[in-house]
Amino acid sequence: MPRTTANAHAITGVITRLNSPGYKRWAAQIHRLAGCRQPIHLRGRVLHIDRATRKVLHTYSTATEPGGVLRLPCKTRRASRCPACAETYRADTYHLIRAGLTGGKGVPDTVTAHPCLFVTLTAPSFGPVHTRREHGGKVLPCHARRDAQVCPHGRVMSCTARHRADDSCLGEPLCPDCYDYAGSVLFNAVAPELWRRFTMALRRHLAKLGGLTLRDLAAQLAVSFAKVAEYQRRGVVHLHAVIRLDGPDGPASLPPPWATTDMLTHAVRHAAHVISMPLPQAADEPPRVLRWGSQLDIRPINMDGDLTDQAVAGYIAKYATKAAETVGTLDRRISPVEDLAALPIRDHARRLIAECLRLGALDELANLRLAHWAHMLGFRGHFSTKSRRYSTTLSALRAARTDHAREQDISTGRLPLFNDDTILVISHWEYAGKGLSPGDALVAAAITRTPFHPRRRRSGGEA
Repeated sequence: MPRTTANAHAITGVITRLNSPGYKRWAAQIHRLAGCRQPIHLRGRVLHIDRATRKVLHTYSTATEPGGVLRLPCKTRRASRCPACAETYRADTYHLIRAGLTGGKGVPDTVTAHPCLFVTLTAPSFGPVHTRREHGGKVLPCHARRDAQVCPHGRVMSCTARHRADDSCLGEPLCPDCYDYAGSVLFNAVAPELWRRFTMALRRHLAKLGGLTLRDLAAQLAVSFAKVAEYQRRGVVHLHAVIRLDGPDGPASLPPPWATTDMLTHAVRHAAHVISMPLPQAADEPPRVLRWGSQLDIRPINMDGDLTDQAVAGYIAKYATKAAETVGTLDRRISPVEDLAALPIRDHARRLIAECLRLGALDELANLRLAHWAHMLGFRGHFSTKSRRYSTTLSALRAARTDHAREQDISTGRLPLFNDDTILVISHWEYAGKGLSPGDALVAAAITRTPFHPRRRRSGGEA
C-alpha cells in the first residue's frame, strides 16, 4: 500500500475512533494497557454465583465492550515487539535478580553474607571479526597487524579502522568465506547443554574440594543461580550468571564455613574449562567438540564494591528483553522455503541463517532443530532462567501485581467486593485476535504518550 494511502487510511481510522459511541470505554482500556503495542483481544464472560443460593450476583460480558472484546497486554519480553510490555518484564527480572542478592520478595536479607559471583561464559572464536576496542578512553584500531597474512580468498586479515560504537560492520568477519559459520550456529545450539554440564561439573568439583560425595554435598550446600543469554554482534551467545552458595535449605540457611568465595571461584574456573560437547559426525562436516571460549570473567559481587547488586541486576535485566534481532536478523520464525535474499537483514545474519537451514537438513543433527530456530541463529534455550531456590519467581511478581490492581478496582468501585469463600466464579474466554489498527494505534499513542510504530496487519485482529 502506498504511504499516502496508508496515511489517509490511518487518519480516517483516527476520526472514526474519536467519534465512536464507546470511545471513553475504549480509551479506558487503552490507558490500562500502559502502552502495549499489540494487545490481545479476548471475547467471553464471567459469572459470580453465590454457592449457597446459586443466585447470580454479578455478570461481566465483553458484549458491552467496544468491538465486543476485552483488550489485555501482550506481556511479551521482546523489546522489538512491544517496548512497554518488555519494560515490565525487564523490571520484574531486575527485582527477581536483586532479591537473590540483597533479600526481599521472600528472601531473607542474610543472603548478602553468602559467597556470590558474577560469571560470564563466552563463546570460542570462529574467525576474526570487526570489533571496537578501547583502552584508557581511547579507541584502538580494530585488527592492526604489521605482518598481516592474506587469506586463501585474497583478503588481508587486518583492519586499522577505529570503529564507531554504531558502525554497521561491527561483528562482521574480516573474511566471510573463512569464517566458521557452521561452528557459530552449532555452538548456539549446544549452549544450553554446555550450561547444564557446567552446573553439574561445578557441583562435582565443589564436592571434591569439600571432601564430600555429591549426595553428602546436598546435605550441606546448595548452588543457586540466575542467568541470561546475550547475543554478541558476531551472532553467538554469551551467558552471564549470578552464582551463589547457600545452605541446604536455600537462601534462608548459611553455607558451611569451608564454602568460600575463593573456593567457588576455583570451582567455576575448573568447570568452565573441563566440560565439552562432542557432536555426531555429519555428512561432509568435520568432527567437532564444542566448549566454552577461553575468555572467562569471574567477579565477586559486593554491596559497596566495584560490582554492586544494582549493577548486576540491571545488566542481566537489560539482556532479558533482547534476542537475535540485535544482531540484525528477524524476531520471527523463518521458513526453509523463504527467499533469504529478499529478507531485510544484513549479509552476516543471512549467512548464519542459511547455515542453520543447511545443517538442519542433516539427519545426524536433526535433534538440534537448527532450521526451526534459524531466526535465533541456532540458539533454542531460555534467555533468562534461574534455579528453583535462587529467589522469587516472575509468576509470583505478576500475581502480586494482579492482586494489587484488583484491590484498586474494588476500592474504586470498578469491581464488587465478594467473599471468595462463598462465591463461585465461572468464566469463559476465547481468543479474538491481537493488535491495533493504524488509526487506533495513533490514538493509543496519544493517550499513553508513547511513540507510534505502525505494524503490518495480521489475520484475526485489528492489526
